[in-house]
Amino acid sequence: MSKNSYDRRHFLGTVSAATGAAGLGLLKPAMSRPIRTALAVEGKPAILGGTPIHNGGFHSWPVIEDSDRQAWKEVLDSGRWNRGPRVDEFEKKWGEALGVRYVTATSCGTSALVAALTALDIGPGDEVIVPPYTFIATINVVFMKHALPIFVDTDRRTHQIDATKIEAAVTDKTRCIIPVHLGGNPANMDVVLATAKKKGVPVVEDACQAHFAEWRNKRVGGVGDLGCFSFQASKNLNSGEGGAVVTNNGDYAVTCVSFQNVGRNYHLDANGNLESYRKPGWNYARNGDNRRMTEFQGTILLGQLSRLEEQARIREQNAEYLSKRLKEIGGVIPAETYEGTTRHAYHLYMAKYDPEHFAGMDRLQFMRAMRAEGVGCGSGYPPINKEPYMKELVNSRGFRRIYSEKEIKDWFERNHCPENDKLCDDGLWWGQTTLLADRSAMDDIANAVDRIKQHAEEIKKAV
Repeated sequence: MSKNSYDRRHFLGTVSAATGAAGLGLLKPAMSRPIRTALAVEGKPAILGGTPIHNGGFHSWPVIEDSDRQAWKEVLDSGRWNRGPRVDEFEKKWGEALGVRYVTATSCGTSALVAALTALDIGPGDEVIVPPYTFIATINVVFMKHALPIFVDTDRRTHQIDATKIEAAVTDKTRCIIPVHLGGNPANMDVVLATAKKKGVPVVEDACQAHFAEWRNKRVGGVGDLGCFSFQASKNLNSGEGGAVVTNNGDYAVTCVSFQNVGRNYHLDANGNLESYRKPGWNYARNGDNRRMTEFQGTILLGQLSRLEEQARIREQNAEYLSKRLKEIGGVIPAETYEGTTRHAYHLYMAKYDPEHFAGMDRLQFMRAMRAEGVGCGSGYPPINKEPYMKELVNSRGFRRIYSEKEIKDWFERNHCPENDKLCDDGLWWGQTTLLADRSAMDDIANAVDRIKQHAEEIKKAV
């Protein structure tokens, strides 16, 4: 397996399986512990035959309560399994939680992104500004529209798109900017919005990993023109699969709800509320698709949403504590946040690995040593802008009909992201379920880093 082959879902699944489960039910508040547990870092590293620092597992996921089982059974017994009142109720509560007017629930986060681009009429010949450090869905939806993703390099301090470089990437073909709040850490929305306003292009927030994250006390997703969320199984709000697109723009909302419901006709009533046209027979307004959420997904989300705030607080507390410990140890550098970030959602705890603090040990050796200590971590995303399939795609028959040879050549030349390449070589991740564990687990992560650092020379030679 290559050093960049751990994608987000594989990483979260393998870490969860490796560390076991800590039981279901309500979460317990993180308990404080001494800032350093010296005895824990003494002794031989586990990868050299010592006893692992952590062997008690992390918090299980998803959290399931009796109320979830009962609500799911009610849907099962009702026989109404397709979209119905439960999804309607979730849309209302999600909109209230985010402070946005319109919410369209979808079958997944990718569907939400496709609906958003449909609302903006993105199509062949258009360019969409995207980051190179993101899940592939952000890029796939642009290609689905036969538009071209234009990659803007990463700010390695935050692991987010470098918003100061967006303006230089905008051309007369740019139709949209998609900042991704990767890992729940908001992108620099002040710069994104200022650039978008100056250039006259809309902003679609990819908030798929950023449930309840905030930019200047406003929850992300509702900061730009449209916002997209995922409720996939690894997410902080989880229904296995699921998504939502949110907006305060009624026209965009009409297109989104119509698109996900096979193009059926919708409108805004006199009060600005979404309504479907009630006419006999079939009635369509546009080319659409079936991207609807089911009642099973809706009812699961209602239960999960009731616990999201409590879980978010625990993640924040543990992340703050872990960052303090890691900064004292050195060598594993937590990702920074921008000044406008008033809340980090911590879907991922992201950091950079500095081999100079570990006797030149490479990242893969470090990850193996951490896994042996029972606190495995992931390496983060590979450089998406270098995925081989993209070359095949833009050279395909369909894209060749849209773009000239010169346009395709220029596209490749524009998409170099050297800072992102460096991040892909030194990034480290822990998933959100790790941050739901108690405070002692955060000590175990930090102590494992400390122990490996103390024995780096030996590990480097042996592994």
